[in-house]
Amino acid sequence: MTGNIDDAIEPLERRFLLDHPWDAARLLESLPSDQAAVALSRQRIEVLVPVWRRLMTPIATRLLGKLPDARATELLSVLLPNEAALLLSSLPEPDRDRYLNAMDAREVSDLKKLMSYPDHSAGRLMNPVEATFRTTTTVAEAIDQLRETRSRNTRSLFLVDEENRLSSKVSIQDIVVANTDDRLQDLAKPVTAYVNPLSPQDEVVELLERDRLADLPVVDLNGVLIGVIQHAALVETIQSDATADIQTMVGASKDERALSKPLFAVRKRLPWLQINLLTAFMAAAVVGLFEATIAQFTALAVLLPVVAGQSGNAGAQALAVTMRGLALREISTSQGFQVMFKELNVGFVNGLAVAITCGVGVFFWSGSLGLVLVIMLSMVLAMVAAGFAGAIVPIVLTKLGQDPAVASSIILTTVTDIAGFFSFLGIATVLSFML
Repeated sequence: MTGNIDDAIEPLERRFLLDHPWDAARLLESLPSDQAAVALSRQRIEVLVPVWRRLMTPIATRLLGKLPDARATELLSVLLPNEAALLLSSLPEPDRDRYLNAMDAREVSDLKKLMSYPDHSAGRLMNPVEATFRTTTTVAEAIDQLRETRSRNTRSLFLVDEENRLSSKVSIQDIVVANTDDRLQDLAKPVTAYVNPLSPQDEVVELLERDRLADLPVVDLNGVLIGVIQHAALVETIQSDATADIQTMVGASKDERALSKPLFAVRKRLPWLQINLLTAFMAAAVVGLFEATIAQFTALAVLLPVVAGQSGNAGAQALAVTMRGLALREISTSQGFQVMFKELNVGFVNGLAVAITCGVGVFFWSGSLGLVLVIMLSMVLAMVAAGFAGAIVPIVLTKLGQDPAVASSIILTTVTDIAGFFSFLGIATVLSFML
């Protein structure tokens, strides 16, 4: 008798799934995953596809894991590539690899391309959505679903429409104080910001900071919710990028770690050391132009590092502030002249202040007013040039599509050394009659 009932249920379920896929999807979303998977495993793949496309992504992902591997793999092969990629991206890596290993090599290649987002993009920062909700879902049903998924880091419940497109959101705090029979649509607020998976990290940072968001939804080209970027995860990523930039600014690879193998560190650092050596020879060549002046006035050799060191520090300050502004999108490359003008003014004022202090010290050391005048004038010129270089170098590199963290410090060091040496020794040569 039981066999006859089962035989009658299967065709009825098939007709329901084929004729009313929307209603079937809503019903499956309300059933426990195990019970829904049993009903679906009895049907042919072509019957499942229309319903699967109407399921919310977290539900579809959980049901996929409940199906036998052969059925799940067959279903992934029949779905559109972007649909299959979305499901696979939401799976734990071991499960994803298991399904991919069972699929056709050509399909796997296409799916991996769809699942690979560029570095520093929203797709790399997002976490797959653990739960999405219909506007008609009650608070009690939402809480049950959160318990089933064991979502711990949820700040907002994102609501989707009949096409699974992002429509609104509900704060978890509002859920806690609401009545259990309230519908989420009564508590919903509009989504003020969202990004697509290819949006750059800079845009994500700007949106989260501008709107003071705890999480940011990521949607595909059709508006379907595919992931959420948590503010805490973004901060962690930015901190990691910042430490990597610090390493690249001094010629070390961002891949190097404190306990990396010595040979790896040498291979990454040595090319930049060689480039630094070349730029050092360029600065030395400038000094060589004034060899006769240095031979005549040996005090110049003592004071030469003072000018170069101060200009180098001033340039590093301008470089750090400008790179931070570019990284946090406080400024854009179109504002280069404003930043440059500001750093020129800062360099001039700081140069005057440092020049006065330095001049007093040189006078007590040498007693030569000529030497005081030389070092004061050169100090101002060198620090103005350093401020200009520290501002303009990262902006130009960014404008040219290059990473300013990689080459800025080397170019800056070259400019500040040459500017410091040339201004000091050049002015000393011109004013040699006063020395």
